[in-house]
Formats: sequence, structure tokens, C-alpha cells
Amino acid sequence: MNPKVEKTPIDKKIAKNEAILKDRMGIGKSFDVGVRKLKIVNKEIQVYYCTGLCDSGFIIQLLRELMDMDYEYGSSNNAKEVIKNHLAHQQVSTVKNLDEIMDRVLSGLIGVLIDGSDEAFVVDVRSYPGRSPEEPDVEKVVRGARDGYTENIVENTALTRRRVRDERLRHEIVQVGDRSKTDVCIAYLQDVADPDLIETIRKELSEIRIDGIPMADKTIEEFLVKQGWNPFPLVRYTERPDVAAVHILEGHVLIYVDTSPSVIITPTTFFHHVQHAEEYRQTPSIGAFLRWIRFGGMLASVFLLPLWLLFVLNGELLPQNIDFIGPNKDSNIPIFLQIVFAELGIDVLRMAAIHTPSALSTAMGLIAAVLIGQIAIDVGLFVSEVILYVALAAIGSFSTPSYELSVANKMVRLFLLTAVALFGVPGFMVGVTLVFLFLSSIKNLNTPYLWPFIPFNPKALYQVLIRVSVPLSKVRPSIVRPKDNKKQSNAG
Repeated sequence: MNPKVEKTPIDKKIAKNEAILKDRMGIGKSFDVGVRKLKIVNKEIQVYYCTGLCDSGFIIQLLRELMDMDYEYGSSNNAKEVIKNHLAHQQVSTVKNLDEIMDRVLSGLIGVLIDGSDEAFVVDVRSYPGRSPEEPDVEKVVRGARDGYTENIVENTALTRRRVRDERLRHEIVQVGDRSKTDVCIAYLQDVADPDLIETIRKELSEIRIDGIPMADKTIEEFLVKQGWNPFPLVRYTERPDVAAVHILEGHVLIYVDTSPSVIITPTTFFHHVQHAEEYRQTPSIGAFLRWIRFGGMLASVFLLPLWLLFVLNGELLPQNIDFIGPNKDSNIPIFLQIVFAELGIDVLRMAAIHTPSALSTAMGLIAAVLIGQIAIDVGLFVSEVILYVALAAIGSFSTPSYELSVANKMVRLFLLTAVALFGVPGFMVGVTLVFLFLSSIKNLNTPYLWPFIPFNPKALYQVLIRVSVPLSKVRPSIVRPKDNKKQSNAG
């Protein structure tokens, strides 16, 4: 860890404070950082601000209140208290060093220094530029709320607080990044969440030593879970306040990062990444049906192509009634290479769609599907069955609620395809076994990744496989080690 940096105390002579702040904050050089000087009750006061991060209307009202106060009092022996009492705002705090003033001002608050006082006031008048809450593109539902998190951390915590109006909900805020000083918030229910997990997250955040986290939550995740080269997601992201509120009530700990519309949910297992809000916005029977359809799509995205390649290379494995599976004509390029080229082509098209302007994306899709796909088949580059099964696997990937998990599944699919192409049936069996053993060996924040399958918990696994009615779900999942196990007051 870096040695503790000595803080610069506020001097009673305001001119000394002004010189330090002017030098360190670049006042006069940076157009967006400034100071407004006033003389109130025969004392010079200085108001420091950062244009664009604070609400000018609030600042004008505060300055007007101070000027009106000057006419009323003229002079006072206790100017500091008089000025504090006339800062007409609900969030006014006292600071004793210039470093904290700079951090707060550059976060969108204003700092008020008073000549003759070794303390200053900080007023929260933040008004970050950003968009209004709207439904997330990756977590849309047919029924349900249409609001979603934005890049404003204050707005995001308010969206959660609106759904969990419990006095025991805690929002602890810290700053991460020696230069960026990005706000990071830890959210949890004090009487439910595991204290050891909360302390672990606090410790990990406090030990982050980096200039800044412009990539926000993803950088925090890499410091928090030490993922390395493991492709499977170890934390869950959500942009829906209702999903976040459900996990808070279950005993999870959430992490908000300013400038990011995604919230990190910890701890999570593999099966947390296969849930979707739509399942809980429909009746239990429809929710269970949708869940099984989604599971089927995910299984197809991983195993359909390797199994088809296995049957193509080993036609004797096919029963006579389905021996039509496989290419109906010979090709000059091996089937394995065709599959690999098609898989890479789909990824290229996906990236092209992201970078293509919306007005042209439809035309780009038509060109890819009609011209490139059909002509590639006609000239013999691909056989039609390859396109069919690669497309089905891609559709299965898109049915996966978690984008990170869908990419990890794609990497597993390519690994199994390679094992089948090299070793046939033994390669497929050994590959599947290795993937399963790898998943069962993962532990994330002391949480087994395949719970409730390994270690086996039949009740929890039943709730994973079947969408259970809310009145029947009376206890919190044991994997989060909640202090209060009951979700309903009459739970046994």
C-alpha cells in the first residue's frame, strides 16, 4: 500500500488557502474551476465550484441568501455560525483540510471558506450531466417497470431506495483512484447481509491503488474477484432497479460505480446469470416455461454444434431414423474449418453491427445474410447445414440473459469443437468433463460457482429449475449467508 499522504490543514488566513487552492486546482488556467469572493458580516468568504458538475441555480440562491444576511447582520462576532445557519441547503458538512475541499469541489460540491476560520463548509449542489432513466436495452421485459440505471450514482441509489424503503438499507460511499477519485457505493441491508462479505468488499476497495477507473465497474470487478483468464463471469451486472432491489432483499451486496449504468451484484453463482426479470413478471407456469426455453437455447449454444460435428465425423453413431443429419454433399473445405470460419464471421458481423450507424445497420444485415451467406453456399465455401447449425447456436447464445456468459459459452463451444475434430468421441467426453470440473472448482468470494448443484441443495436447485410462486419462497438463499434467513414473517 502507498504511504499515508499528509493532509493540508485549512489556515485561518484565507489568502494562504487561496494560494494553495489556486496552484493545485489550476484556478485561472482551467476554465471550469473557479472561485467567487464575497464580503459577508465583515468577513471575506470564498466559494469554490466546478462548472458543469453543480447546479448554478442552487448556488445563486445560496449567494443571494448570504447577501441578504449581510444587510441584516452587518457584522457579527460569530460569523462562521451565522454563515452556516444561512446556507439554505439540506446537506451542509464541515471539513478541516484543503485536500477534502478539492476532492468535494471536483465531485460537483461547492466549498465555502471563511477568513479567520480553520474550518470550511461543503454544500452538495451536484447536478451531473446525463440522461434520464430509461429501460435497459439488454434487460427488456413485456410487463414491468421501464426505468433503468443511468451514469449518475446519486440517481441510481435513489432508484434503489425508492423500492427498498427500509431504514436498515445502507449506502456506503468511498472514492477509488488516486487521480480520478471515482465515487463507489456499497449497498446492503444491515440486518441481512453477511458482515464478512461486506468487510471483504470494503477491504478490497480500500486496497485499490490505481490512477483512475475510467472503465468504472469493470475495473472494480477485476480488482475485486481476481478473475485472471477465467472466461466465466464471477459477478452479475444489472441495469434494472427492480432486479437490484430483489437481490438486496435476498442478502446480496451491491456495488455502484459513478459514470456506469450497471450495478455489480455479489456474490453470484453460475445460475444467477441464467435468470431474467421477465420470468417473474409472468405467472409461475409461464415463467417456468420461459425459463426452460431459455435453458434449452443455452444448452443448444454450447452442445449443438459439437454434437453435430461428432455425428458428421462418425456417421455410424447415428440411428437409422435420423441418419439424414449431416451434409448432403461433399465440400472442398473440411467441415470443422467451415464451422470455425462461420463462427468468426458471426462475431465480425456482431462487432460491425455495433459500430455501424443505426440508419445503415439494417442494410448491413441484409447484405451479410442474403449476399454473403447465400453466395458463400453457392460457390462451395460452406455447405448449407453448417450455416443452419451455426445460426441455431448463435440464436441460443442470444437467448442467454448474461452477455458475459454467452461469450464464455461460445469459447467452450469452440473448445469442444476442437476436441471433437482432433479426438472424436473421446475428445467430446473428456472436453465436457474438463469444463464441468473447471466450473466446479471455481470459488468467487468464498461462494461455490455451481451452487446449488455442487454442493447439492435440492430445495434451492428446485427453485433454479422451476419458477416458484413468490408466496412459496419464504427463505433467503443460504449461499449469501444471511443474518436473517426469513423473507416472510411467517416463514418456518
